[in-house]
Amino acid sequence: MKAMTINKFGGIDVFEMAELPKPQPKPGHVVVRVAASSVNPVDYKIRELGEALPFSPSLPAVLGMDFAGTVEAVGEGVSEYQEGDQVYGCAGGLGDLPGSLAEYMLADKNLIAHKPNNLSMAEAAALPLVSITAYEGLKRAHLTAENKVLVHGGSGGVGHIALQLAKYMGAEVYATGGGEKQLALIEELGAKAINYKTESVADYVQSYTSGKGFDVIYDSVGGQNLLNSMEAAALNGEIATTVAMAELDLTLAHIKGLSLHVVFMLIPMIHNIGREEHSAILKNIAKIVEEGELKPVLTEKQFSLEQTAQAHQYAESGEGMGKVVINIAK
Repeated sequence: MKAMTINKFGGIDVFEMAELPKPQPKPGHVVVRVAASSVNPVDYKIRELGEALPFSPSLPAVLGMDFAGTVEAVGEGVSEYQEGDQVYGCAGGLGDLPGSLAEYMLADKNLIAHKPNNLSMAEAAALPLVSITAYEGLKRAHLTAENKVLVHGGSGGVGHIALQLAKYMGAEVYATGGGEKQLALIEELGAKAINYKTESVADYVQSYTSGKGFDVIYDSVGGQNLLNSMEAAALNGEIATTVAMAELDLTLAHIKGLSLHVVFMLIPMIHNIGREEHSAILKNIAKIVEEGELKPVLTEKQFSLEQTAQAHQYAESGEGMGKVVINIAK
């Protein structure tokens, strides 16, 4: 089979097309003919940083975590999938899990689900990592329909899914963005858009919560922006974030009695623990999508397997709005 491989870590020039053996089914797994994959920041961080990350794969490696495709073969002990089923998931591209930038991949049944039937393969491939991350964060923050929710980075990969899920769960949703296109997308997806470049935290907290603060904040920007989240949070509020690798003064969190939930959705993949929860979330996401309550946003530019380097470059540049997709099946 054709696969895009790397033999060293570094810039976009490390990708090389190769012929690899087609994977064979093994217990608890399925072999998937991959139709599409999408690029997440963790994909290009692994490519760049390599051994500096404890979950990077051994070389040579096939990267790519998200995918959508068709079940080609079923391993022993797998009853819920059969040959010909269309599936999607986040199941490879790190540690000892081969990635999705190949014509075929071996996937753990507990990391996949049936693809939403109203999405294309490309659209479905854009969903797994960001939807699991968004869903997990909102659940851990104990979101209820009575909450006012603020999503930082509402037009980003995780953010645009989090705001739709929060709206689906009945909450009143606000989201920050920094440009006309970003703000327009936030409004289109059903949230009140806040321009963080022109409105201070104090201003929008006063405008939209009468100074009380937001009950739940999903901070997909994280880092130093967590200080803005603490300022915007209500007393005893909940903050979920995907980026917590920063040195911060937590005084305000203490004074307000805030709860901070750090979401690192790769843990089940890295440590092989609780993987079935990912499958359960993906099944719920498919249901929400099929109800017409959630849709992924894709960049206008899409790429082929041969154009993987360009896809990574485009994703890193931040030029496009939405998820970058690599189409693999011809």
